[in-house]
Amino acid sequence: MQFTAAQIALLINGQVEGDATVAVSSFGKIEEAKAGQLSFLANLKYEDFLYQTQASIVIINQNQVLKQPVNATLIRVDDAYAAFAALLSKYQQLVSEQLTGIEQPSYIAPTAQLGDNIYIAAFVYIGKHAKIGNKVKLFPGVVIGDNVTIDDNTILHAGVKVYNNCQIGKNVTIHAGTVIGGDGFGFAPLNDGSYKKVPQMGNVIIEDNVEIGSNATIDRATIGSTIIRSGAKLDNLIQIAHNVEIGQHTVIAAQAGVSGSTKVGNHVMVGGQAGIVGHLTIADGSKINAQSGVSKSIKQPNSIVTGSPAFEYTAALRSQAASRKLPILEKRVMELEKLVQQLLAERVTS
Repeated sequence: MQFTAAQIALLINGQVEGDATVAVSSFGKIEEAKAGQLSFLANLKYEDFLYQTQASIVIINQNQVLKQPVNATLIRVDDAYAAFAALLSKYQQLVSEQLTGIEQPSYIAPTAQLGDNIYIAAFVYIGKHAKIGNKVKLFPGVVIGDNVTIDDNTILHAGVKVYNNCQIGKNVTIHAGTVIGGDGFGFAPLNDGSYKKVPQMGNVIIEDNVEIGSNATIDRATIGSTIIRSGAKLDNLIQIAHNVEIGQHTVIAAQAGVSGSTKVGNHVMVGGQAGIVGHLTIADGSKINAQSGVSKSIKQPNSIVTGSPAFEYTAALRSQAASRKLPILEKRVMELEKLVQQLLAERVTS
C-alpha cells in the first residue's frame, strides 16, 4: 500500500513541508531509511540523521528548528513519536483487515459460533460451544477450548492456547506462544510429605483493550476468576498466578511474576524481573522497580518501591548513599580504635 505525504498528514493532523505528492510504501529508521520509506525524528540525539536520511517523508515535531536543508518531505506534528505510533497502528489495522476466511486444515466444532469477517488460519482448533466475535484473527496453531468466548476485533497470534471456559474481550492482542487458563499452582501438603493437586475449577477473564506479549502464562483461578482488567499491558515471559487481579491500565515488564490471589491496582507499573508475593494488595498508581521483591502489601497509592525485600524508594536511595560510605567509616573506626588503644597505653605507663 502506498500513501502520499498529503494523505499521511490528514491521518495524523500534520502540516506538510515540501512535495505533498511524494509517496511511501514502508517504514524505516531515520539512520537507515531508503527512498520510498517513511521515518520520524523525536529524539534530538538523532537530529544529524535528518539532514542525511534517504527517507522520502519524515515526521518531525512542530517546534523542530532546521539547521540545514532537508531532502525529505517533512510533516510537522505536535508530538512526532505519538503521531508515528498512531500511524503504525492504523497501518497494521489496514493490513489486518485484509485477512479474512478460514484456511484448511483447521478444526471447528459444529457447536462453535463464528462472527463475521473473521480469519482462521490453518491448524487452528476451536472447541465445543466456543463463541468467536466479529473480525477476530486466529493465526496458525491457535487452540481455543470448549466454552471460550472471544469478543470482536481480537487477535491471537501463532500458538496461543486458551483453555476451557476462559473469556477474552474486545480489541485484545495476545502474542505467540502465550497460554491463557492453564492450571494454577495449587497443591495441598499431606502428612506423608507428598502433595495432593487441588483441582483448578475457575477461569481467566481478560477485559477489553488488553495486550499480552509472547510466551506469557496466565493461570486459571482455583475457584472464581483470574482477571486482567481493561487496558492492561503485559510484556513477554510474564507469570500471572491463579486468582490474581491486574487493574486497569497497569503495565508489567518482562519476566515479572505475580503470585496467587494478589490484587494489583489500576495504573500500576511493574519493572522487569520483579516478583510479588501472594495474597497482597498493590495500591493504585504504585511503581515497582525492576528486580524488586514485594513481600508486603503496598497500601499508599502512588508509592514507589525498590529492592528485595522492596521498600520505599527515597529511603532506599539514602541507604545506598550510606552504604557507599561504609569503607570510609570502617577506616575511621579503625583509626579511632588505634587512638583509644594508644591513650589507654599512655594512661597505664603514666
